Amino acid sequence: MYSNEKFINREISWLSFNERVLQEAEDPETPLFERIRFIGIFSNNLDEFFRVRVATVRRMVSLGKDEENLLGDMTPNELHNKIQNIVHQQQRKLDVIYNDILEELEDNNIFMINEAQLTEKQGKFVKSYFYDKVLPNLVPIMLGKNKFPYLRDRSVYLAVKLSQKNNPKEVLYSLIRIPGRSVPRFLVLPEEDGKQFVMILDDIIRFCMEDIFFYFDHDQYDAYTIKITRDAELDLDDDISKSFIEKMSQSLKKRKKGKPVRLIYDRNMPDDLLQFLLKRMKLAEGSDAVPGGRYHNQKDFMNFPEIGKKHHYYTNLPPSRHKDLPPFTSVLKVLRQQDIMLHYPYQTFNHFIDFLREAAIDPQVKEIGLTIYRVASDSKVMNALLNAVRNGKIVTVVIELQARFDEEANIFWSNKLQEEGANVINGVPGMKVHSKLAWVQRKENGGVRNYAYIGTGNFHEGTARVYADEGLLTADPRLADEVQKVFEFFKQNYLHYNYEHLVVSPFAMRKYFEKHIDQEIKLAKQGKPAWMILKMNSLIDPGMMIKLYDAAKAGVEIQLIVRGIFGLKTGENGLSHNITAISIVDKYLEHSRIFLFGAGGAEKMYISSADWMPRNLNRRIEVACPIYDASIKAELKEMLLIQLRDNSKARVLDPDLSNQYSEDGLDKKFRAQEDYYHYIKSITHSAQEETINTTE
Repeated sequence: MYSNEKFINREISWLSFNERVLQEAEDPETPLFERIRFIGIFSNNLDEFFRVRVATVRRMVSLGKDEENLLGDMTPNELHNKIQNIVHQQQRKLDVIYNDILEELEDNNIFMINEAQLTEKQGKFVKSYFYDKVLPNLVPIMLGKNKFPYLRDRSVYLAVKLSQKNNPKEVLYSLIRIPGRSVPRFLVLPEEDGKQFVMILDDIIRFCMEDIFFYFDHDQYDAYTIKITRDAELDLDDDISKSFIEKMSQSLKKRKKGKPVRLIYDRNMPDDLLQFLLKRMKLAEGSDAVPGGRYHNQKDFMNFPEIGKKHHYYTNLPPSRHKDLPPFTSVLKVLRQQDIMLHYPYQTFNHFIDFLREAAIDPQVKEIGLTIYRVASDSKVMNALLNAVRNGKIVTVVIELQARFDEEANIFWSNKLQEEGANVINGVPGMKVHSKLAWVQRKENGGVRNYAYIGTGNFHEGTARVYADEGLLTADPRLADEVQKVFEFFKQNYLHYNYEHLVVSPFAMRKYFEKHIDQEIKLAKQGKPAWMILKMNSLIDPGMMIKLYDAAKAGVEIQLIVRGIFGLKTGENGLSHNITAISIVDKYLEHSRIFLFGAGGAEKMYISSADWMPRNLNRRIEVACPIYDASIKAELKEMLLIQLRDNSKARVLDPDLSNQYSEDGLDKKFRAQEDYYHYIKSITHSAQEETINTTE
């Protein structure tokens, strides 16, 4: 236990991260429609937080004890109460931001209207849309003494009170689930006099209530939104007669009926309807049920209709090609000469697709391997693998079935690949496979040669457009041959190797990076320059944080770039005064992990799939890769330096969780993501100009 150490609680730190997302929705410099999107991101994040983390805390409250990774001096009950207080504050802030956005939309002649604001002409349009698109998807549930219906996790329902104006005590209650997939959440109405109008699906249903309940003798319909969030923990049984896929499939069905974590309801709901619902759902007002606004599932704002003008959106920064991979170039041929580092989303993910496609059709390629954690629903990556199988290649795919919220998709692809004849490995017993590896073995010069891809992010075309990640393509035997060894381990878990170059968790990563930190401590004690720059998504592992405190006390200069969860208390005399930390939240989601150590002038750099969290270092197969190529190392170091200069979107991570913007160098504006995009673009242009001059 580490309760006496100077740490920030994990859950409270995560809420501070989501506050930074909310800041983007609040920031008037964020384009208007991007502010709307950040409301959706904030809400979606919060949903997952309740499904996973709050559910865990509530289980601890029930058990009356702590978990090893629950840091701080709070009891589970105190932590649960603090979480609720912070969430309530953030929800109130969200309401203010949402109203400000509505006003700004109106200033731009865009109006969000409800059922009471429709003109006669608009009403006819909405009625027609309702009959054609909405009504076929609605099945009202009448509530009475019969068994209360099961409410779907994260679905939005209208709780309806039917009454009679002449006899208010004659009431009926009903539930209507708002369609989540079959009908868009927003309807754009015809433009009038240069004005645009948008209506939320909830209000379309409210407007047409009498067309739903015409069977009954009621003339008053009042509808209030509710949403339930359920525990997303999977419970896998120990029946040895079942395959792992069978266990996962059954567990996913149970998840949908998981224990409720919270009920959000419209705060204007009449007390009789609220008490009826709470009683029938066996929930307690206050701890289980939280009052909210008129609309829920604001995650849908991530898909708000694109009816704005150009200046309402971020400036489009189209991904470029890598300077050494022009069109119609053999990727494998280039890799025989040099390593290639791909920087997403600044460079196109298509290069990786080209790498797989070429391997799938090259007659000399013998085997292809890939680790899958998350992929796109219409994955070109998976299609390339299927084509490789059809072309007679041996294809080995390690699919992690326990990738949270992607389990069903991964089960689908697992079955699909096996049907085609691929060798599918469903993870490693007792551990998640989170590494991002691809491996190609090719017959060359009377033997075989290995090619590899080692990355920080998933093989997902969609997220590669919005997640900032790194991916190394290499045929360097020091790296590619060891990637082959990792795949041999996946095939036979009893085969353990001593890796000389790759750093693999849970076997060696913790000790390896501790060794680097110890080296910096040694240099500092000798009075020599000692420093490190560490970039990751989350830093909450107690052992690694204590190690960083030790380094700071010894005089090592530590600069941290951590997007999300951050457990250190920086700037405290005698403990962490040599540690500075920032978090960048901007257009793209910072997802890469890069570790740079001064090493007495012989700088050591690594990219990794792993954050410094207990789960990554103790219970997952992760891979960190040393960067040997000097030009690639320079590109990545420049990224770190650019991010450390950011004074537009970087927040200082301080013990007070104040999320103040960095004010370094305010005489000039620095915005890391745009600056790095232009840096990568300049490298490409320089290479093109050099090629033209050489040709001439």
